[in-house]
Amino acid sequence: MCVSNLETSNEALSRRQKVLTIDTMNANIKKVEYAVRGPIVQRAVQIEKELKEGVKKPFNEVIKANIGDAHAMGQRPVTFFRQVLALCSYPELLDDDKFPEDTKYRAQRILKACGGSSIGAYTASQGIECVRQDVSRYIERRDGGVPCDPDNIYLTTGASDGIVTMLKLLTAGEGRTRTGVMIPIPQYPLYSAAIAELGAVQLNYYLDEDKCWGLDISELQRSLQAASKHCNPRVLCIINPGNPTGQVQSRERIEDVIRFAAKERLFLMADEVYQDNVYAEGCKFYSFKKVLYEMGPEYFNTVELASFHSTSKCYMGECGMRGGYMEVINMDSEVKAQLTKLVSVRLCPPVPGQALMALVTNSPQPGEPSHAQFLKERTATLGDLAQKAKLTEEILNTVPGIRCNPVQGAMYSFPQITLPERAIREAKEKGQAPDMFYCMKLLEETGICLVPGSGFGQKEGTYHFRMTILPPADKLKILLSKVKEFHQRFTKCYS
Repeated sequence: MCVSNLETSNEALSRRQKVLTIDTMNANIKKVEYAVRGPIVQRAVQIEKELKEGVKKPFNEVIKANIGDAHAMGQRPVTFFRQVLALCSYPELLDDDKFPEDTKYRAQRILKACGGSSIGAYTASQGIECVRQDVSRYIERRDGGVPCDPDNIYLTTGASDGIVTMLKLLTAGEGRTRTGVMIPIPQYPLYSAAIAELGAVQLNYYLDEDKCWGLDISELQRSLQAASKHCNPRVLCIINPGNPTGQVQSRERIEDVIRFAAKERLFLMADEVYQDNVYAEGCKFYSFKKVLYEMGPEYFNTVELASFHSTSKCYMGECGMRGGYMEVINMDSEVKAQLTKLVSVRLCPPVPGQALMALVTNSPQPGEPSHAQFLKERTATLGDLAQKAKLTEEILNTVPGIRCNPVQGAMYSFPQITLPERAIREAKEKGQAPDMFYCMKLLEETGICLVPGSGFGQKEGTYHFRMTILPPADKLKILLSKVKEFHQRFTKCYS
């Protein structure tokens, strides 16, 4: 090819439009938002870099209270879990006398179930069989003997993976037949993001802030009736204990929800990843499956339910391991075959996450060498969280213009903040939600990274932020003190 032809060809290539542009990409992806790692967090990362580069700020560090990442906040891993995972990762350690015999037994059992006795091998798509058996027995113990079939257990890459997988199965139709998914407001933005990505219809039902974020069946009915005009409501999602709101549903309310789902022929999805995180006096976790079973065959044999759990929360806090499970009940056998096919496309969940789920559901028992230390660590972590939940509520409620409901469970507070009209106007002039404006100012002035309530959904005209209760108690007190001082300063500045 002569030089002139080559230059012409290169020039034509340089002018050629990209195959994938913002206009030609999947339009649903552009609708996806995930506030937990949104603009506030991106700016927090920039500020951390600026601090390292020597840029002067009115603070020395960024405190990320935006996400429920326990180990990043200083929570120590459970010794038993890490010992067994170490043995699974490096089996030569099985000859080391430093490891208790029960850790070696657990590791050998898991390795024996893996191809080539290695956690580097693929597993069955539904998960390692003996781990699914452990999960099944755990559920039976948790629910007081309610039967659980291991074949109904699917190990997942964290609970998020299972939730999105179920929504994929449930999403269908076009126009007025599109699947409608009922989600609580405020909600964990995984739900709104997945619904947007899948092209389903988000149906909001509002939790009652004045009743400690309670769930009102009449509100479910209102949401359903309004939605029936423009889509096909098929799914009802419940988060219990609540994220971001921290409430724990009563048994009576769970029964009401199950009756509602049965009457309206809705598929129930129960997000129960915080089931060990219950702190408030008089509150208790009831699984949807247990309540469903105890309501009798009329409900237990008919209501379709998928429930989810994770290694990321509770006392474990093993977010990076990406372990989880879902249990499906009353699923049509042909649909279940399709579910198994769908999960097989991704081959299998991460095997270290599966191993960790085996340890969570088959933890040391009385008489085993690791039991005393395990119980001590578990009790200390949950007790510490309970104290920090109370501390957060008490301190925030001393601030004029901040109102925080009791943190009954989970790992977050979601207080309502009163903002001056001038601040609201300025925020809107900048094209920002008022609580986004507030949280960005808070970050720039104090180094504290919170998530605005607008990222989770809230009633029109109300403003909130979500903050985790995970920082160590001394750092949490500093954080809450800075929030108090900032709110008073912000209110005075814009009044």
